[in-house]
Amino acid sequence: MSTNLFNLEGKIALVTGASRGIGEEIAKLLAEQGAHVIVSSRKIDGCQAVADAINAGGGSAEAVACHIGEMAQIQAIFEHIRSEHGRLDILVNNAAANPYFGHILDTPVDAFDKTVDVNLRGYFYMSVEGAKLMREHGGGAIVNTASINGLHPGDGQGVYSISKAAVINMTKSFAQECARFNVRVNALLPGLTKTKFAGALFTNDDIYKSAIAQIPMRRHAEPKEMAGTVLYLVSDASSYVTGECIVVDGGFTI
Repeated sequence: MSTNLFNLEGKIALVTGASRGIGEEIAKLLAEQGAHVIVSSRKIDGCQAVADAINAGGGSAEAVACHIGEMAQIQAIFEHIRSEHGRLDILVNNAAANPYFGHILDTPVDAFDKTVDVNLRGYFYMSVEGAKLMREHGGGAIVNTASINGLHPGDGQGVYSISKAAVINMTKSFAQECARFNVRVNALLPGLTKTKFAGALFTNDDIYKSAIAQIPMRRHAEPKEMAGTVLYLVSDASSYVTGECIVVDGGFTI
């Protein structure tokens, strides 16, 4: 009988930014593979809807609101996880902010601060708290959602691109220092994906056509096309993989 390397039975997983888009699809797929998924985002209503759908489909999930740009809320969600579950096996840092689309020279200070607070400080301290809890229980897996913008800055997306480049290096830094605790840390780098978050790229026809023309597969991705890579990175199928940043972009970065 073959071994199911993607089996997550008995695992506790926390997915941020999971109320819609890529995060929602990740949460649903991890639950399908047997994990108990803590569905998290800023607003509880969207999280609850995703958790309800998972539970209705025979999976196991709960909804816990957390704004990762707020340190107090990061502390609160990990206190909840410690008290209710006692451990964490999987952390997917997927929540992100991109409040400004425009020329880099016109970037408002508040947009810069919000982007850094969520995409950089938020990911950092979520990873710190997650890895500490994993260390206590023999290890775990962290996946950060970065972006191909971290490799090739997007026009009009300067501070966002900068923050995602930082996430790529952060991933490698945590991977290097946490490997001794059996905590693996990797990143997903999505290309053009149809989500509400990326709405500005889809509502401008010229920008969209220009982007598609640079993708060898000549199409954008759907959110569920990102979830499989995350499943691989948090499962035993990738047991010797850490510090990797996997590009899923239809060939754009070729």
